[in-house]
Amino acid sequence: MRRMTRIAIIGGGPGGYEAALVAAQLGAEVTVIERTGVGGACVLTDCVPSKTLIATAEAMTALALSPRLGVRFDGGTDHDAGNISADATQVNARVRALATAQSDDIATRLASENVTVVAGSARLSAPTMSGRRLAITAADGTTTEIEADVVLLATGAQPRVLPTALPDGERILTWHQLYGLDTFPPELIVVGSGVTGAEFAGAYQALGSQVTLVSSRGRVLPGEDSDAAAVVEAVFRRRGMTVMNGARAASVTRTATGVAVELADGTTVAGAHCLMAVGSIPNTAELGLEEAGIRVSAAGYIEVDRVSRTSVPGVYAAGDCTGVLMLASVAAMQGRIAMWHALGEAVRPLRLSMVAANVFTDPEVAAVGVSQRMVDAGEVEARVVKLPLARNARAKMAGITDGFVKLFARPGTGVVLGGVVVAPKASELILPVTMAVQLGLTVDQLAQSFSVYPSLSGSLTEAGRQLMETHND
Repeated sequence: MRRMTRIAIIGGGPGGYEAALVAAQLGAEVTVIERTGVGGACVLTDCVPSKTLIATAEAMTALALSPRLGVRFDGGTDHDAGNISADATQVNARVRALATAQSDDIATRLASENVTVVAGSARLSAPTMSGRRLAITAADGTTTEIEADVVLLATGAQPRVLPTALPDGERILTWHQLYGLDTFPPELIVVGSGVTGAEFAGAYQALGSQVTLVSSRGRVLPGEDSDAAAVVEAVFRRRGMTVMNGARAASVTRTATGVAVELADGTTVAGAHCLMAVGSIPNTAELGLEEAGIRVSAAGYIEVDRVSRTSVPGVYAAGDCTGVLMLASVAAMQGRIAMWHALGEAVRPLRLSMVAANVFTDPEVAAVGVSQRMVDAGEVEARVVKLPLARNARAKMAGITDGFVKLFARPGTGVVLGGVVVAPKASELILPVTMAVQLGLTVDQLAQSFSVYPSLSGSLTEAGRQLMETHND
């Protein structure tokens, strides 16, 4: 009788639990070792909690803007939405409850597929004749060992901490520590204007905090489309946020009433709380990688190829610990690809050009494929159309004034190469563009597709028509 393949997965986040489901489906014997809880940081402290908080912030924004649609409230002095507020205790309790519920749902699914989940941490031990041995340390300090034919490392990452701005969980915070606050900070300083910093800055501004966003770069969202970043920054400023570009934080200290952020130029910014959003570092220090001969980058990320293999046969890696586009969707796909490859299934190597990404600010920013930076740098030749949402009939009806749709197409053939959407729920609107990029559709095909009238997605087909006209010139 043929022995089942033994799969050991260190880390129960998207890269780990999605890999476990695939491996179980293919008949493997699967063990997941997770130290914080099924779902990992993504479910318990990162993506799920932050997007739950942002959902409340979106509701607050909708209420604040509803008077322009003719909605009136009795509470405000001028019958606007002035007296509406969010209850921090209730909001944060809901955030934590939903995270726990999502973790429980994943655990239930894993159990239904006969995946064994072990609470604890693990590190690679010496290889054996039949596979590789792992040492597992439980929360109580006891250690056991298991053997596996294939190992997947999916340990994720954690917030980067600066020695001059050590979080205390009370006033100086990482994004993991926000959901224990009893009240929303009256004055919140956010250090870091990348995706995480921008998302939390926008959310807390909507929830009633006076936010100061400290950015060491020349603009908010420096890694995103420059036109999109300009829209988000303009909205931030219009809604009362203080945005400090070109301002590098040197240190953060506690004061008698809150915090003081000292900038590199000697300027000090005072506030009640400070959120540090200065990137992440991989959770790879305690895995025994060096002893196992697994190559890592200078920053500690595990080096992998496009089918998630590390430099050691039989050991794969997925997710944020690899530094390959730190998105839950990418982690999950890396994990699936690893198991398909390890268990002999046909597999398509990871194609980053097909990955859609979203920034959950208000408005959201979604993008896929070729970027404006690539076009401007001459790396890719493309024709570009950008349509402001202010021209869209549905946007006018909903009172949406900010945002746009941008498409990139190959000259001559009209093949869709990429796109950017800045709009409410851009994360949903980007899917047709992603499908067009992945399937190699042309602007002609996009233009000749039916879109509902009126709809925001109608701007996508209109952009296709404009590129089709240019393409046919």
